[in-house]
Amino acid sequence: MTGTEGYLGCLTAQELMRAGHDVVGVDTGFYKHGWLYPGLDLTPETLTLDIRRLEPRHLEGVEAVVHMAELSNDPIGDLIGDITYDINHHGSVRLAEAARTAGVRRFVYMSSCSVYGVAEGTVDESSPVDPQTAYARCKALVERDVGALAGDDFSPTFLRNATAFGASPRMRFDIVLNNLSGLAWTVNKIAMTSDGTPWRPLVHALDIAKAIRMTLASPRERVHGEIFNVGSESNNYRVRDIAEIVAGEFPGCQVTFGDPSADNRSYRVAFDRIREVLPGYDTDWDARAGAAQLRRIFEAIDMEESTFTGRGHTRLKQIEYLMRTKQVDAELFWTAPAR
Repeated sequence: MTGTEGYLGCLTAQELMRAGHDVVGVDTGFYKHGWLYPGLDLTPETLTLDIRRLEPRHLEGVEAVVHMAELSNDPIGDLIGDITYDINHHGSVRLAEAARTAGVRRFVYMSSCSVYGVAEGTVDESSPVDPQTAYARCKALVERDVGALAGDDFSPTFLRNATAFGASPRMRFDIVLNNLSGLAWTVNKIAMTSDGTPWRPLVHALDIAKAIRMTLASPRERVHGEIFNVGSESNNYRVRDIAEIVAGEFPGCQVTFGDPSADNRSYRVAFDRIREVLPGYDTDWDARAGAAQLRRIFEAIDMEESTFTGRGHTRLKQIEYLMRTKQVDAELFWTAPAR
């Protein structure tokens, strides 16, 4: 499993280990600084290795790869677009090729509902994609190119996750509900730059982990080459509704809205296919429960504003820091330590 030290990866690795899987992690270690609270009972043995340097020899004896480790999210793609394509597109395809060469039979790829971009009405897995950012375009390209590798001995499955939310020891505050919750806690005010009318589907981090676990447990023929949206129809929200739900969980928090043209990305997503193919799958969390969970965590650790705004929990700030201090080179490979 790649990305085991990330926001989703640490929770998913634990979920898979609890289910009896023998998990070996791979993570380049960009976000080691980002611990918010101690919340893991199980962590896998993890190789500190860039996915671009994974070879078939690293994958010998592996039955399945869960690939989560890419540069995330849109602001990083804007900052270093070429490197985003190198890692997220070419690196992911190269990993799939290495896995197939090594005899790995299952490959579960973390895609994103962001591939839908701007869409009228409700979209499903058969709808055209319209990615608006480098991050989303890379997701669509990986689906295309890794899908072409499918065969009798190699079965990729693509999970198009809705926008994640919820608490994780490797917390991220640069995704919408988590960010709004952090603002509500630290400054007691949510000032939206947009009018909040675009639609977004949300899914809790633990519901993503559940989808991965159930995909791996499913008979190969049911998930071979398939694409599934991960989430639930009830968790399609307008951004303004997310803000108001969050504010309702943080007493006294005020909400204001801004420019109607600030963000045109809007899509509602259908999630019936994952429930049809993976019987028993459904989401356990909604936005209100996620905001309440985060408030409980913030209270338990007495979270300070510097923690919320610091680089440890914001992907762009951490990557900029590593580049500025020359701990990584222009291609985001680690440099030799100073002596």
